[in-house]
Amino acid sequence: MMTGLSYLTEGMPGTGGLLKQRPEDFVVEEQPLYEPTGQGEHLYLYIEKRLWSTSDVVRHLSRAFRVSKGEISYAGLKDKHAITRQYFSIRLPNPAGEKEMLTRVGNANVKLLWVDRHGNKLRRGHLAGNRFVIKVRGVDAGAAVLARRVLDHLLKTGAPNYVGQQRFGYRGVNHHIGRLMLQGQWQQMLDLMLGHPLEADHAPTRAGREAYERGDYAAALEFLPRHLHHDRQALDALRQGKPAREAVLSINRQQRTFFVSAVQSAVFNRVLDNRLCAPSSPGIDRLVDGDLAWKHDNRSVFSVTGDTAEKENAVGGRVLSFEVSPSGPMWGQGMTQAGGRPQRWEHQALGDEGLTEADMAGGEQGSALGSRRPLRVPLSDLDLSGGADEHGPYLRLAFGLPRGSFATAVLGEIMKPCSIELSSAHHDRPASTVTG
Repeated sequence: MMTGLSYLTEGMPGTGGLLKQRPEDFVVEEQPLYEPTGQGEHLYLYIEKRLWSTSDVVRHLSRAFRVSKGEISYAGLKDKHAITRQYFSIRLPNPAGEKEMLTRVGNANVKLLWVDRHGNKLRRGHLAGNRFVIKVRGVDAGAAVLARRVLDHLLKTGAPNYVGQQRFGYRGVNHHIGRLMLQGQWQQMLDLMLGHPLEADHAPTRAGREAYERGDYAAALEFLPRHLHHDRQALDALRQGKPAREAVLSINRQQRTFFVSAVQSAVFNRVLDNRLCAPSSPGIDRLVDGDLAWKHDNRSVFSVTGDTAEKENAVGGRVLSFEVSPSGPMWGQGMTQAGGRPQRWEHQALGDEGLTEADMAGGEQGSALGSRRPLRVPLSDLDLSGGADEHGPYLRLAFGLPRGSFATAVLGEIMKPCSIELSSAHHDRPASTVTG
């Protein structure tokens, strides 16, 4: 899904290089929105995880504290193939046995950094942003000079706020799965989700997909790796003889919502891409008549007229100071629509993805709540250096981004493109390429 998207710094050469050759090369640290008060019925844990997804940690904490997964909350999803530090909360009104349960948290993949209590549960989005420390491998000696040139430009204009490839899955089809689901094309959705084996799939996954295509659902369940929980939920329903619609609805609702989010993200990326490369486009660092301007301080939007755009774009206006930016659509219920040319661009992007507003209304198959998203984001606390270790030379990049933004969008601008290479010991998914 990220392949083919435009760069803001199209004319500037990239560094090339490799990402994620080992977990230590990609470190993410959540920046808290607030600190726990020290008392309350919710136990807050600050956890460092390695080669585990956020969902893996939730399942682990559920077992360690003997609570349902619904009692566990987190502020945001984090990369699996990395070292990430993030917050979790567990509703645990009775502290009896708490110390013993805490001893069960640590293992080879999880380290408990600190624990505290708070009166409210942690909710999605309850973080100020994320701090990234990333090593790019396989670069030439002049990489730091090339990277600095790109970063200096991004510091002035902001970075394109593309939704990263993680949202579209390792096969890059989550948005297609979501579109079929929203349109009630149940069988086609299952065929895309569970079938279509790839040569790059690891042997058990490929065997499971091949068995699905033969109609042997029991064999597909036997082969398909257990960490593919949602695929297995649908397969098990089919094995029991349930129709396609029921098999889709047997998938965890959170995962179905994630498929919808992939659809929204695909449309947003298309809008952003067009704004970067379309003839006579204003770009992402100027407002135009009809825009909905995003206020970075409180994440609200306001309508832009021609006079407003002229004032805000001028010296002393809020565009240059990064207080406001143009926004794009995350289509769904309750989303405020732009006007004028921006509205036409957004409707065109929706149609180009084969969707209508009615499709995005949602329903039993998954929530499609709408929102707006800034087309650009500021970089903060930037640090750039070169170095070498026992694994060879690297380019070290450190920067902060607001919550909901993807480091891969920044890295794509710098590297043009960059390869993500993951050791086969760490996953069962093929290497991929980041181009935006």
